[in-house]
Amino acid sequence: MFAKRQSALAAAAGSPPPSRMPKIDPKAVLAVLKRPPVAVGGAGLLLFAAIALFLTVLGDPRAGTPSARVALKRESAPAPAAPTGLEAFSMGGFAAWQGLSDPALLGEGGAAGGEALITLPDGATVAGGSAIAAPIIPAQPLTPAPIAGLSQPGPNGPLPVIATDGRVPAQAYARPFTPNGRPRVALIVGGLGLNAVTTRAAIERLPAEVTLSFVPYAEDLQGWIDLARRQGHEVLIEIPMEPTGYPNNDPGPQTLLANATPEDIDARMAWLLGRATGYFGVTNYLGDRFVTSDAGMSAFLGILRQRGLAFFDDGVARRRPGAWSRASADTIVDETQTPAAIIARLNALEAAAKTRGAALGTGFAYPVTVEAAARWTAGLEARGVQLAPASALAARPGR
Repeated sequence: MFAKRQSALAAAAGSPPPSRMPKIDPKAVLAVLKRPPVAVGGAGLLLFAAIALFLTVLGDPRAGTPSARVALKRESAPAPAAPTGLEAFSMGGFAAWQGLSDPALLGEGGAAGGEALITLPDGATVAGGSAIAAPIIPAQPLTPAPIAGLSQPGPNGPLPVIATDGRVPAQAYARPFTPNGRPRVALIVGGLGLNAVTTRAAIERLPAEVTLSFVPYAEDLQGWIDLARRQGHEVLIEIPMEPTGYPNNDPGPQTLLANATPEDIDARMAWLLGRATGYFGVTNYLGDRFVTSDAGMSAFLGILRQRGLAFFDDGVARRRPGAWSRASADTIVDETQTPAAIIARLNALEAAAKTRGAALGTGFAYPVTVEAAARWTAGLEARGVQLAPASALAARPGR
């Protein structure tokens, strides 16, 4: 038994060991590769394999090309410049000015920051920043509007009229004034009603004798006029008039045009005057072209005369008499909107009052104007000048 097993092992010793892998039939493999799907897949694999081998051997094909890295940084938008009076007046452009006065800065602190301080004759200082730091002045209330008998219903709101007993809005709504024999100086601050911060600051921080003029397009115009009168200010309404360059230079809706008919002017004035009650007169906004129209100015002034209203202009209509009472400004105090320039104009206005006995100035409710006017007016009495409401400088035609 042992010998037979040994012989079997010896016989198998020279033979190769049996393979454990399955036998592959070349013909079967070739038949599979000839199938179209398999052929396409195989070609794709060969392509990817060739690309991988190329990159491995040669490296990055873009390694020899020039390259650059740039750090991109978005520049912050420049702050909008302070608008002109026209931009601030018109509803479309006024938003650019809204941020120039921060309500948080309207406290009782020192002078507003941002520019060198300007020292007034009485030692007070003024700066040209965006805050208004002048103190709040105690109220000196006027008679609430409307006063009975001085208005009648109109197509767009109550219109001023002369009362049956002869009372006129130009007197009834004016601030009472008693001269003391000193030179008189008056100041009108306009453009009010659109910016809530500067409007409230002008009402509360300017002396009651300073006359305030309001934009007819202001939202809640009656509320602003009531607030101004409760503080003690007499009030004007601003009338937009055609300027040179109209319509590119556009004062806004309901502008009085130089070529308008009397009927058109009457209709537009009814809209403008019907916006509120409690004003003693009107003032122009722009209008250097309109005031050259004899027909237009005659219709305009005739309406004011019939309704018992005063007319104040910024100097553009100096040679145009009419209305129930009239006055023209001697200077615009803030054509240059810096503390130094405004104080220089106010000082010149004061000097003119001392020379001629009375002088009238106008300005726009820029924060720097309100701040400068508040500080300047505070020292007038000590300098021998009486601050008067604008109505006190108006004259009746022929008187």
